[in-house]
Amino acid sequence: MKFLDEAKIYIKAGDGGNGACSFRHEKFIEFGGPDGGCGGKGADVIFEAKENLNTLIDFRYQQHFRAERGHNGAGRNKTGASGQDMIIFVPVGTEIVMDDAKTVLCDMTTPGQRYVVAHGGVGGRGNEFFKSSTNQAPEFAEEGKPGEEIWVWLRLKLIADVGLVGLPNAGKSTFLTALTRARPKIADYPFTTLHPNLGVSVVDGQEVLIADIPGLIEGASEGAGLGDRFLKHVERCGALIHLVDISAENPLDSYQVIRRELEKYSPALAKKPEVVALNKCDCLSPDEAKKIQQKLSKKIGQHVFLISGVAHQGLQELMRAVLPFFPKKSLNA
Repeated sequence: MKFLDEAKIYIKAGDGGNGACSFRHEKFIEFGGPDGGCGGKGADVIFEAKENLNTLIDFRYQQHFRAERGHNGAGRNKTGASGQDMIIFVPVGTEIVMDDAKTVLCDMTTPGQRYVVAHGGVGGRGNEFFKSSTNQAPEFAEEGKPGEEIWVWLRLKLIADVGLVGLPNAGKSTFLTALTRARPKIADYPFTTLHPNLGVSVVDGQEVLIADIPGLIEGASEGAGLGDRFLKHVERCGALIHLVDISAENPLDSYQVIRRELEKYSPALAKKPEVVALNKCDCLSPDEAKKIQQKLSKKIGQHVFLISGVAHQGLQELMRAVLPFFPKKSLNA
């Protein structure tokens, strides 16, 4: 299934039904008077966050949503039926943004959460409503009010416990494959990952949702490579795992490039808890790997893990280090 994290759609709530202009015509009732009923209310358009969705691909094929209008009123004081509300399902983590692409109307962060984005129009009043002592036979009724209409942007931000960041070919997809049942594309060239991937790992009986995003390069904040458009998918994460290729010419430079891009994108994202790991340690001898680990750890001022996604080395120790940074979710929950 193709991944889509942004879509612009048009929404039109239902118009209200028209009121009826009617008079009683019954035998033995000489002055029946008006009996026109009111029109029904137009349908609302409601967004609902659904847990088993993880892409906005459905909105590539349908961009216009029009809700049912209210039914017209009728004689004998019959009120028209209201339109049936339109429910639009979106993935958990979707932001509803106004047409200006800046103003956030609602952030759908909880499964089952609902938001009325457009209200249906009120039904018009029938002529029975307007009768009075001075106007006992009104010959007019109201038309229904139009429903609200709006263009909105839908922006999906994946909700995960841990986000993977690093340069292209740092081994993020291999790391995700080694820990979860996710099967992202893996190849020996940069930018193999073109869209975010999600996987669930189990660490000491606790479920951990991991998000892998396409690799960043220097200048990503200015649009180089795939740019930084996918960084929004790790904004909600409790912690970041920063993977550095131990076989790179200068692992410290690789680490600093990503840190600079994170800070340019969002200072809040750059301040998230970060666990650093040197990946592909099986490519070097244990002594060489240990030497690079100690050097990088000293430069950045924090412990650096040695791991290998291919050889499944050091993965559980690394994952245990990130567990304290997000709420516990046990398998039996």
